[in-house]
Amino acid sequence: MAETAPSPIPDGMSTLTAYLWFNGNCREATQFYKTAFGAEETGPPIESEDGNIIMHVMLKIGDSNIMMADTFPGSWEQGPRDSATASFWVYVEDCDAYFNRATEAGCDILMPIADAFWGDRFGKVKDPYGHCWAIASYKWVLTPEEMQERQGEWLESLAK
Repeated sequence: MAETAPSPIPDGMSTLTAYLWFNGNCREATQFYKTAFGAEETGPPIESEDGNIIMHVMLKIGDSNIMMADTFPGSWEQGPRDSATASFWVYVEDCDAYFNRATEAGCDILMPIADAFWGDRFGKVKDPYGHCWAIASYKWVLTPEEMQERQGEWLESLAK
């Protein structure tokens, strides 16, 4: 018989967890995320009876989890098409190395790695499935005045 859960949040989970949807290529994306982002599966995927649809899989990237699935008939969610409505912000120790790993694996560069006015060094990529990832390292603790001064310089550099 099932036991009562000791907490409303399962061990190893956080309050908010992203759930990514794919257009029939979740299995492929799982392997890609292992290569590009060092993701690890937390358990085996749950598949449809015919094995053609991944109904659920969870990956761990750093200290965070993401859940993923293929869309299926009757599901409201859809995988990205031409654009995404959300993106990930991933903090890592060496954003340059992580960014290079992601692009070498096949991510497209949306914004090259650069020092940002708010104290991060970061860049943005889009994976082959349409999901966007900002890859960052927190580098400098800045005052509001320093950020404001750097903001103008940073915006000018983007216009070039």
